[in-house]
Amino acid sequence: MTALIIAASLLIGVSLGILGGGGSILTVPILVYLAGQETKEAIATSLFVVGVTSLAALIPHARAHRVRWKTGLLFGAFSMAGAYAGGRLAEYIPGTVLLVAFALMMLATAFAMLRKPRDGRERARPARPAGKDLPLKHIAVEGLVVGTVTGLVGSGGGFLVVPALAILGGLPMGIAVGTSLLVIAMKSFAGLAGHLSGVSIDWGIAATVTAAAVIGSLVGARLAGRIPQDALRKAFGWFVVVMGVFVLAQQLDTVVWTHPATWAVLGAVGTVAVAARMRRRSRAPHREPIAGARARARAGQGASSK
Repeated sequence: MTALIIAASLLIGVSLGILGGGGSILTVPILVYLAGQETKEAIATSLFVVGVTSLAALIPHARAHRVRWKTGLLFGAFSMAGAYAGGRLAEYIPGTVLLVAFALMMLATAFAMLRKPRDGRERARPARPAGKDLPLKHIAVEGLVVGTVTGLVGSGGGFLVVPALAILGGLPMGIAVGTSLLVIAMKSFAGLAGHLSGVSIDWGIAATVTAAAVIGSLVGARLAGRIPQDALRKAFGWFVVVMGVFVLAQQLDTVVWTHPATWAVLGAVGTVAVAARMRRRSRAPHREPIAGARARARAGQGASSK
């Protein structure tokens, strides 16, 4: 079992090093289902593991000049306030509720990872110039929200921070990943401080998982940029879906899964998802002939001008 925990912990670090997130999504289930920890202890321990591992993964990114320090420190400061508040609030929420919330967060994160952004949205938000930081109001709002989620459910929030920096803030993807590690480390330690008032940590397990995760993070940081990000993000996204469904299934009572209302809701969600996908595909063939016709028209004009 120890070997399995160490192997899984390596994945925590690799995920943080390559994607700038995903560490806590793996850490909490590993600590709960492999190490046998209680939910609140696992959440607090995961914040320690992810915080230390993020600092280790930050070093190679900083050397490669992929960290926006001013934005990261400001974002991290607001996130720390939210994370500490979320950590204190988690003391009064049942462990089952926290795990269900964590599983839902995993599924929402997986959806964001697997969802293809529309071309118009990508063009509407150009990359921010290398030397320009985000507006303070954006940093404050996004930092507080992400930090509160971190403190409540033990999620480092990398897959919330990276989109916030890259999509909303317009930072280049590589810089967003590197900067997110600074933010994750800051708010993870703040969330841990909030949890320690009501939870004790098994420092032996914490040290073992952290050591393996740090090694994985250094490997992941070296691999960053060499692996196609889209392919890796999709693969990890589906993995998160499986983990999220597993955690949710473990926490929800059998009565919930056998209730007709549950399957009615799942059926409705599945129908909407399939309909949306079919609608996107039905639009695609209509665009190609138009583009082809325009290209042939331009080619004909070029030939006639000659």
